[in-house]
Amino acid sequence: MPSGEIDITIRGPWLHTILFEIPVLAIVNEVYFRHVAGQSNLEEGRARLQKKIAALRAPALADLKIADYGTRRRFSKGWQEEVLRTLSTELGAVPPGQAGAGGLGQLAGTSNVLYAMKLGLIPLGTMAHEYLQAAQALGPRLRDSQTFAFESWAREYRGDLGIALSDVYGMSAFLRDFDLYFCKLFDGARHDSGDPMAWGERLIDHYKALRVDPRTKTLIFSDGLTVPRIIELYERFRGRCLLAFGIGTNLTNDMGDPPDHVPLQIVIKMVRCNGQPVAKLSDTPGKGMCDDEKYLAYLRQVFEIQPFPEQAHAVAG
Repeated sequence: MPSGEIDITIRGPWLHTILFEIPVLAIVNEVYFRHVAGQSNLEEGRARLQKKIAALRAPALADLKIADYGTRRRFSKGWQEEVLRTLSTELGAVPPGQAGAGGLGQLAGTSNVLYAMKLGLIPLGTMAHEYLQAAQALGPRLRDSQTFAFESWAREYRGDLGIALSDVYGMSAFLRDFDLYFCKLFDGARHDSGDPMAWGERLIDHYKALRVDPRTKTLIFSDGLTVPRIIELYERFRGRCLLAFGIGTNLTNDMGDPPDHVPLQIVIKMVRCNGQPVAKLSDTPGKGMCDDEKYLAYLRQVFEIQPFPEQAHAVAG
């Protein structure tokens, strides 16, 4: 596979294209690693998995629960199933119907619906970036697109799937729209870009400022997590809010060190809807996505989002 960026475009009605993301990314990863690594990394992967399990089984972490979010960038389908079976056996899995209960295992579930069904795990997931991106084209006006998306989501799910995604417009824009109504309506929010410590502190302060007890709300961390990072976040926020951790690539594709093994950094995001450009911004440089610079500049202006310093320099120059 050549180095650098490769663009693959999926076109069609949203209903027919929305489900392409997971299988396309999973297939590309498996085919790539089948040719690059074969099965040679499995023993190293198993050793690393055991180190993660040993760290999570520390007595002080008995209430810490993780979920598998690793389908898109997994080493292989077979390896992901092995990881889930091992975690379910050695950490214990929360039984379906018991989500949120304490003391029932440390594997909260998986975002892979097939393995949830096959292994008796809880299927878990949250609001997708492309849902909020689509609202930029489908909502009444751009400035109201985030609140339009939250309100439409709440009407559709009627209390289920109550986690709001916070980073399609960046955290500052999210907090401006996530008012008292949404703070009470949603169960919590998910972090997926920027400094997770700062994000957690800002969200807790936001709840407190609106007289909402953060101990009743769930903060989900899911951005490039490792087990040491999860433990660090758990120790920082335990007792101050409810916590959940979705771990992806480091769980299902941690098979060795560079240069022998380097997980692919590949994503699929919506860039157009109804013929109109849409964008994902981010609190992490490089995680945004848009194919129209004029629209991106307009979006930043509407939501009062400053570009990163290097981007500002590039525009000024």
